[in-house]
Amino acid sequence: MMKKVRITVIRKACYPDLMALYENPIEHACDVCEGQVFVSENGQRPANLCESAWGSMEEFVKELAAGGGDFFDGWMKNPHSAMISCNDGFRPVSFLLETEE
Repeated sequence: MMKKVRITVIRKACYPDLMALYENPIEHACDVCEGQVFVSENGQRPANLCESAWGSMEEFVKELAAGGGDFFDGWMKNPHSAMISCNDGFRPVSFLLETEE
């Protein structure tokens, strides 16, 4: 049986200096808020979770959902968790992934 994985937005950063130098202006980039929670069921992407962010965390979520963990030989204090950031270099978001018992 697959475990649910809670995905919590922990921190949202923004680098306006890099945006000014390298990014073409865009109107809508990321609308998650710190503290927002998503739940993955059966290792699937939760509704309303950014596809790009999902691409950064999908393998970790699927491993946790299958009962795995302990990534990188003890990287996290809780072996059934991971801290993953999305791949937006201008406004990265850090997500805490945790299995739900």
